[in-house]
Amino acid sequence: MLKTLTLALGLLVALPEADDTFKVSVADSKVNWKAYKVGGQHEGFVTIQSGSFTTDGDKLTGGSFVLDMSTITCTDLEGEYKGKLEGHLKSPDFFAVNEFKTASFVITSVNPEGDKHKITGTMVIKNIAQEISFLADVKMEGNQVMATADMKIDRSKFDVRYGSDSFFDNLGDKVIYDDFDLSVNLVASK
Repeated sequence: MLKTLTLALGLLVALPEADDTFKVSVADSKVNWKAYKVGGQHEGFVTIQSGSFTTDGDKLTGGSFVLDMSTITCTDLEGEYKGKLEGHLKSPDFFAVNEFKTASFVITSVNPEGDKHKITGTMVIKNIAQEISFLADVKMEGNQVMATADMKIDRSKFDVRYGSDSFFDNLGDKVIYDDFDLSVNLVASK
């Protein structure tokens, strides 16, 4: 956890000075996940613990968000199977939530690309940091910044190995694909 905080703080200090800081509204923001396996998929959400954006005039210059991994929830199952999957996702087989309570993302660069922004930053899951890039829609209106993005994450880079054919042979129809999606919708205000 200390490594995660040190990395996140170090990256934030390295960002250019900004005119304004916008705090992410936990109540108005959401992050949905979708994971794929042979013959199907599962999806759900995880709660945002905190986040912020920085701007220089009308230009996004940085930002970050933290996810509370203990809130990972499955929305496509009910009852016993829902509870089993959620428990398994929180276990050491996947995100080891008892040891790694949060995951985070810190922007390291923002570049306009057509009507979108190419965001590059550091994703930290299970105290493992990896650089990722994706396109985001960013709107600034008055005292609000709204950002939406679809991020593709390779779980194998974060030591999330359960059911991965990158690490295990002969899994047959038990393979869970390494890439999973995060759909992020953040609303922040001054």
